Amino acid sequence: MTSPSLESLQYSRGALRVLDQLQVPRTKDYIEVPDAEAAWSVVRKMQVRGAPLIAMVSALGLAVEADRQAKASAFSTAEAAASWLKERIAYLRTSRPTAVNLFHAMDALTAVVDAAMTQAGGVAAPVLQAYIEAAEAMLEEDMKANRAIGEHGADVILEAMRKAGRGDAPARVLTICNTGSLATAGWGTALGVIRSLHARGRLERAFALETRPYNQGSRLTAFELVEDRIPGTLICDSMAAALMQRHGVDACVVGADRVAANGDTANKIGTYALSIIAKHHGVPFFVAAPTTTLDVGTATGADITIEERPAEELCCIDVGGGSIHRIAAEGIASWNPAFDVTPCALIAGVITERGMVPRSPNTESFDIAGLLSRKTVGGAA
Repeated sequence: MTSPSLESLQYSRGALRVLDQLQVPRTKDYIEVPDAEAAWSVVRKMQVRGAPLIAMVSALGLAVEADRQAKASAFSTAEAAASWLKERIAYLRTSRPTAVNLFHAMDALTAVVDAAMTQAGGVAAPVLQAYIEAAEAMLEEDMKANRAIGEHGADVILEAMRKAGRGDAPARVLTICNTGSLATAGWGTALGVIRSLHARGRLERAFALETRPYNQGSRLTAFELVEDRIPGTLICDSMAAALMQRHGVDACVVGADRVAANGDTANKIGTYALSIIAKHHGVPFFVAAPTTTLDVGTATGADITIEERPAEELCCIDVGGGSIHRIAAEGIASWNPAFDVTPCALIAGVITERGMVPRSPNTESFDIAGLLSRKTVGGAA
């Protein structure tokens, strides 16, 4: 299975560079991320985005800084090193509020630091080393999870097509935002499902919504499809219903920034509307997300904090060369939420690296807690 040609990040111990996604597709410029401040900045500015990638860049940015501190013998005790790491972790948590992967990663890394401090015998170096190794392990795990999501998702969509009488026809799949190698450590979640279908020779065409107002579909997903020679067509957000009515779509597959305990899903603005359109046309609507995006601590979608972005992102467009062009009338008020919440009742299935999340008995909710409590191969939870 061929790897994507695009890399969202380039990491080796002591060095991290990330693709500046604000410049894609015009250029492929990589930005150095030498420390936690730089990691926070590229996340906040949306130079990197996508729930899994936000977590990875945050964790690895601090790993680069920790490596430099270790080489400089900057701390005299394990307690001092742990205190510094936890202060940096707390800072990284403040970049963007909706994507739960960041918070899960920071919680896990805090636990690693606490455990290392108790076992370090008062020495700082093992604490820093433990953090670095844990962050690197997260990177490897994200890449494996993406591939597994792609394979599970391809199976689910092909089975849905067989049940719908489409037999062994190639799939027509619609997606929103960008959920590919530019949103993750590699391969992708929802776009990873599309990649897996293409790798099997079972994809007729991927349809990408442009995803206003930040145009992640037209800037990033379309770019990935072209770069990796996956058959794709770009449509504007308001064309989804006409596409389903006139040409037919076999499935919608979208990513997620947070999946609540009942399956309600926060994702890029426009996802909820797409799910309603899909329901009307009888098109199965799937969410593809790693288990790090599942949040049993949030009961329903009503409890998810929705980030609101600056009005300029809605009212203006970047035309390149540092030039911003206003497309809305001066003085008009605007509302610009970055995400919306799709109710679990509109979702046909939630695809993870462990397979499908089961439905709770006799309800439309998904049993997120049940999936997360299930043992995986080898006995690890």
